[in-house]
Amino acid sequence: MKQYEKLVYSICFKTTKNQFDAQDLTQETFLSAYKNLDHFDRAHERAWICRIASNKALDYLKSSQRRVICEEDSFFADVTDIQAGPEESYLQHESKQYVIHVCKELKSPYQEIALAHFYEEKTAAQIAAEQGKNLKTIQTQIYRAKAMIKKIMEGGTKHDRHEHKKTFIRG
Repeated sequence: MKQYEKLVYSICFKTTKNQFDAQDLTQETFLSAYKNLDHFDRAHERAWICRIASNKALDYLKSSQRRVICEEDSFFADVTDIQAGPEESYLQHESKQYVIHVCKELKSPYQEIALAHFYEEKTAAQIAAEQGKNLKTIQTQIYRAKAMIKKIMEGGTKHDRHEHKKTFIRG
């Protein structure tokens, strides 16, 4: 790597005209060379590494990655963490369990409506379509179920009200 690093970087930089892309492509070149060492006959090492660098740079120019230009601040603000951490996963699980518990305290048809709306996160229109009922009927049942849930939650412990109220009842 030390022997060819500047050479590979210069090939990538001349092709991309961007130092950051050239640095990334230099790393990709050496990674690709390392992965393919088994297929290399050890002759013409310099030409082999230069060919990999040229191909990486040309492939990059053809790719859609090159066309995406992002500003530093806005790029990282828009990136979302796909995988939740253990604490967040635990809290989500506990919240879901609490939603089930509270919804199951309701009588039919409010129990079914509350589970569908608050636990399964279905819209009133989806529930109406699934159950073959009028949309206004479902909306009324959701409204009434929410009021009943609020009463149940207000009857719970102070800790329960504080912790779960803000995550469960939305608008």
